[in-house]
Amino acid sequence: MMLRWVKHLAAVSTLAFVAACGGGGDDDPDTVVQLAQGDARFSILVEAVTAADLAGTLSGPGPFTVFAPTNDAFAALLAELGVTKEQLLANKTLLTAVLQYHVVSGEVEKDDVPLGRPITPLAGGIFKIDRVGSDLVVTDGRNRTARLVATDLEADNGVVHAIDKVLLPADKTIVQTAAATPSLSILVEAVTAANLAGTLSGPGPFTVFAPTDAAFAALLAELGVTKAQLLADTALLTKVLTYHVVPGNVLKAAVPVGQPIATVQGGTFTVGSNLAITDQRGRMANITATDVLTSNGVVHLIDKVILPAP
Repeated sequence: MMLRWVKHLAAVSTLAFVAACGGGGDDDPDTVVQLAQGDARFSILVEAVTAADLAGTLSGPGPFTVFAPTNDAFAALLAELGVTKEQLLANKTLLTAVLQYHVVSGEVEKDDVPLGRPITPLAGGIFKIDRVGSDLVVTDGRNRTARLVATDLEADNGVVHAIDKVLLPADKTIVQTAAATPSLSILVEAVTAANLAGTLSGPGPFTVFAPTDAAFAALLAELGVTKAQLLADTALLTKVLTYHVVPGNVLKAAVPVGQPIATVQGGTFTVGSNLAITDQRGRMANITATDVLTSNGVVHLIDKVILPAP
């Protein structure tokens, strides 16, 4: 069952973790705030929450789930952003957005994490969690990854999981993500020529099955046209491109295998268990990369341009 995520920021005046927590009842701290007190490993998170004026909500009834970065995680973020701790703490807008991105509603223990599914935190957008070997790995909106290094730290009003990297919300739309991907340059040209850049930069969310440059080169040979001729045929281009777009955030784990998938264009295609797409002309394309997260959806790369019914 899809989880419903928190609507108000969980805030902590002093956020850290006890080294070990009991399972519940009188052995648990009253709140996740009290759970957090007394562990120096989370002192920077404490400072960050205080600087963002986010104290209060996590002392409420909840329940809340907090993905809490360690001091080492914050130190790595400062190096990544090229800022000092003081500069980060002074940027209240950024700090608030980042902290809100680590909180969801409900008490989601380790065994209940919806693996591979979009998780919507308070800040909006999504992140996902996958099992990689024995680890639970979070992929954030910028496609950076963090590991859960401690789980199921219980309080009466929620649960806390410690992570080894600060998560960041997405800062690029689908179009911006494609523009930053060298192998999608022809797709960007096509989207621009079809006047779809504005739509695919909108709120969405959208799922885009994005053909690579090699896929477009193969299509040109198949159709016997030049790139210039294809880009000039706006009607055909729009029909083909919208056939690659599906409403919503459809991550790999949620792709409906063997069932018709309705596209924005109006036609359908199917995806097999081997992640091969069959279009309405019986042509096949392979999904070669999955779950590239953006601020308004998700992108999967494919090795062949799919075509709707003629």
